[in-house]
Amino acid sequence: MTTKFDWLTARPIAHRGLHDINKNIYENTLSACRAAIDGNFSIEVDLHLSGDGTPVVFHDLSLQRMCADPRKVRQLDTRQLRDMRIGQSLDHIPTLAELLQLTDGKVGLVLELKGVVGEDEGFVEQVAKALSGYQGPAVIMSFSHWLVKDARNLAPQLPLGLVARGDERQYASHKMIADKCDVDFVSYDIDGLPCKFSQEFRSSGKPLICWTVEDAGQMKKSLKYSDQITFENFDPDNVKH
Repeated sequence: MTTKFDWLTARPIAHRGLHDINKNIYENTLSACRAAIDGNFSIEVDLHLSGDGTPVVFHDLSLQRMCADPRKVRQLDTRQLRDMRIGQSLDHIPTLAELLQLTDGKVGLVLELKGVVGEDEGFVEQVAKALSGYQGPAVIMSFSHWLVKDARNLAPQLPLGLVARGDERQYASHKMIADKCDVDFVSYDIDGLPCKFSQEFRSSGKPLICWTVEDAGQMKKSLKYSDQITFENFDPDNVKH
């Protein structure tokens, strides 16, 4: 049976884009996303809000690791972030709008909202606004339960996922948020698979993807316990099954 989420499980998902530091291609950059498009991989990226309320593509709360700047992403406005350079590259910190313009429906997008307690007012609404006219396949997801709840309540039209990790001790909390928010898929840590929650959720018929698969051995495990991988540091198309 064909479903609206077939694309989510059809192709491996490049974690933070198809980044490769040996090629001076850094995570969560437009260059990494271009490389993923060229490889026909879906793309997973992280989102934060800028200081002026624009969704931008970046993983860390601080700019230190990627830009050698001690300030936080949310302290700077969109123009300031656009002027930042990632590592030794010419790539800047892109907005979600720039990413959508680049991908233009060529591959699927998996957008993880990075929550910050007390600082996420308007986050879901701004992401939904950016996606409102987008015609390509895209889903949003989050670790942060308050953002999952906000997304279901404030943007019910957006396909929604829960990012999860842990073992049987987290079963009750995972099940509660997944059920309460009626999530469309789950992205689970490969190191925690299999577990009661992942197996139960997958048996419901909804997609279970996993993260972050870094070699052929983990990929073999993922094929047994999930429906698709989020990968980095190797080419899953070159792995023999």
